Amino acid sequence: MSSRRVVWLRFALVFCLVLATGWQSFGQDSQHRGRKYKEPPPTSHIEVVVVKKFNGKPIMNAAVVFNPFMDGKDLGNLEVKTDPDGKAVIDVIPTGATVEVQVIATGFATFARNYKIDKASRSISISMLRPEAQVSAYVDNEGKPSQMKPGEQDPIRPKPAAAEPPASSSAAPQKSTAPKD
Repeated sequence: MSSRRVVWLRFALVFCLVLATGWQSFGQDSQHRGRKYKEPPPTSHIEVVVVKKFNGKPIMNAAVVFNPFMDGKDLGNLEVKTDPDGKAVIDVIPTGATVEVQVIATGFATFARNYKIDKASRSISISMLRPEAQVSAYVDNEGKPSQMKPGEQDPIRPKPAAAEPPASSSAAPQKSTAPKD
C-alpha cells in the first residue's frame, strides 16, 4: 500500500508541476506578448544662452520656446525659462530634428530662428535687441528706434479737454414777451 501511495504522490506532484508551468503560458500566445517595444530616438543636449546685445549681460527669466519638427512632422513645443545666468537647457529634442527657437523677454524684441540639431550636444547664443519701429511697406524703417518705451503696449493718448457747461438760467426768471390784447 505504501508503494501505491508513493506512486500517486509522485504522479500528483508531476501533474502539479506541469500544470503550474503550463498554466502561465496557456492564455498567451508565446510569439505575441503585448505591444512591440519601439526604442525612443536618441536625443540631443541643447543649451541656449540669452544675453543683452548692448552690454552682454544675461537675461534672467526669458521664455525660450522650442518647436521641433522632423520629416515635416511637428513634434510639439516646449517652453523653458532662463536661469540667473541666462541659460536654458533641454535634453528631449531628437537628434536630426530641426528646431525653431523663439525667445520672448520683457523689454526686448522677440527672437526666432531655426536650427538643425545634428550633434549630441548643441550650444546656441542669442543676443537680444531693444524693439525697433514697426515695419512698413511704405516707409523704410530700418534701424529707427521704437517710439514706445519698452513694456508699453499702446501709446498714451491725451484726453480731450472738458467742454464748458452751458450758462444756466437759474439766477433770474425771464420775462415773457407774449403780446397783450
